[in-house]
Amino acid sequence: MKIPAMLLAAAALAAIPLSSADAKGCLKGAAAGGVAGHYAGHHGLLGAAAGCLYGRHHAKEQARQQQQQQGQPHAGQEKM
Repeated sequence: MKIPAMLLAAAALAAIPLSSADAKGCLKGAAAGGVAGHYAGHHGLLGAAAGCLYGRHHAKEQARQQQQQQGQPHAGQEKM
């Protein structure tokens, strides 16, 4: 039962395209989530997946705030 779940989670994470900020947030979040999930009932894989998603979200928010502080337009809103 664990092997199909692990393969499904690995395939889902591999299918997500990552930029450098997203990858950094995903790796940090997955590490923290995996440890927390393991200690919260041996659900390390589920915790790692959730941590990855949260880490990506947090990294994107930080990047957006840095762009706003520098006065740069958001991605996709540049003048042509």
